[in-house]
Amino acid sequence: MTVVAGVVTTGYGVIGVTGIPLAFLVVAAVLALFSVGYVAMSRRVENAGAFYAYISRGLGRPAGVGAAWVALIAYNALQVGLYGTIGVAAEPVLDRIFGGHPHWAVVALVAWALVALLGLLRVDINGLVLAALLVAEIVVILIFDLGQLGNPAGGEVSFTSFSPDNLFVPGVGAVLVLAILGFVGFESAVVFSEESKDPKRTVPLATYLSVVIIAALYALSSWTMAVAVGPDQIVAAAGEQSVGLIFNLAAEHLGDTAVTIGQALFLTSVLAAMISFHNTTARYTFALGRERVLPAVFGQTSPRSGAPRAASVAQSVFGLLVILLYAINGWDPVVKLFFWGGTTGGFGVLLLIATTSVAVIAYFVRSGGGETLWRRAIAPGLATAALFVIIWLAVSNFADLLGVAPDSSLRWALPAVYPVAAALGVGWALVLRNSRPDTYARIGLGAASAAAAVRPADQPPAPAATEVPR
Repeated sequence: MTVVAGVVTTGYGVIGVTGIPLAFLVVAAVLALFSVGYVAMSRRVENAGAFYAYISRGLGRPAGVGAAWVALIAYNALQVGLYGTIGVAAEPVLDRIFGGHPHWAVVALVAWALVALLGLLRVDINGLVLAALLVAEIVVILIFDLGQLGNPAGGEVSFTSFSPDNLFVPGVGAVLVLAILGFVGFESAVVFSEESKDPKRTVPLATYLSVVIIAALYALSSWTMAVAVGPDQIVAAAGEQSVGLIFNLAAEHLGDTAVTIGQALFLTSVLAAMISFHNTTARYTFALGRERVLPAVFGQTSPRSGAPRAASVAQSVFGLLVILLYAINGWDPVVKLFFWGGTTGGFGVLLLIATTSVAVIAYFVRSGGGETLWRRAIAPGLATAALFVIIWLAVSNFADLLGVAPDSSLRWALPAVYPVAAALGVGWALVLRNSRPDTYARIGLGAASAAAAVRPADQPPAPAATEVPR
């Protein structure tokens, strides 16, 4: 619901490109190719750091730490950005129940408290909460889609949204980043591999199912929205009605009850996304703390739940500070927190995916035994080429992505955060190599890092980690 009601309408209204349904399919094809090598590597590397660990194994420890810095910024931007829209999502629900709503920051603080609590519980409890919300959202979105498809504008169902001519236009890079933003989270199965019962089976299954389900649902929903409004009117309608567009269509075609349910699920959708990104970010921090790249306290887990306790608390403290900062200064939470945070975070994840794709190829060049040429080179190679084209288009269209003037400093300042962070991470890894070689030797080893701590720095690691470059 967050993507369909928020990201899709933003894409139509702010960027003005009508080929969004096709964009989801294009991105899905690229990510499916990426997943071939990603999943193949997951059978050999289990690490809560995911991208960080894979890049460390494939491109070297300094590159891995640089990627970790990028990941922390990107996932933090995605997670705290959602606090900016929770108030908007809650308004219609609270208005129906109480006849009014409090300041957005009050709602955000309540949501923050719930996310902070769930972040300290076992991952399977969080999974049950998220799964229940996910199933309910999918059912309601499909009902909305049927209502829109059954009431096409002008009485005719149009397929022009799937025409390449409506996607490959000025602004295509911005639309592709928005589409990737809709897929963020598909890679998280690897992040939780250490906590899953059978990672060699569940990680590939979860990854591929995520790509397929996300692509089908978002392409269908963005297309039926254009069908109901009219392909020539969808940009204007989305620009005027924004998040309310999908609910206004539901009110017209399905009645008030469907709208009420949809608005409630939009609220829980934002909350579910907060929980998901909180858990992912906390586990990246945990992975770095366990390997002493960050202070060791972040590598601690709760004896009762096994969750990364210190990392989760740190993530909660950061979220609280952001909410208070925006509330005290009166900054726009939707545009300057949710929209800018989400798009910038999505771009960071795009950079991580592309770098990981390169790392997968490098990893299998050194240790390709047991994998086919398709898995270790051809599919990752095709994915890498496509991902770097998307990055180039995204940088070219970053002003469109943010909805700012072409000469705005933000179009360069926000994406430039990532190469600066990566450079600082590489620098820190080189410092560790010279000053703390025992810590440097553990980078990228995951759960094996504790064993690496008792070996001399010049002694080769255990067989499971022989591919780790020095």
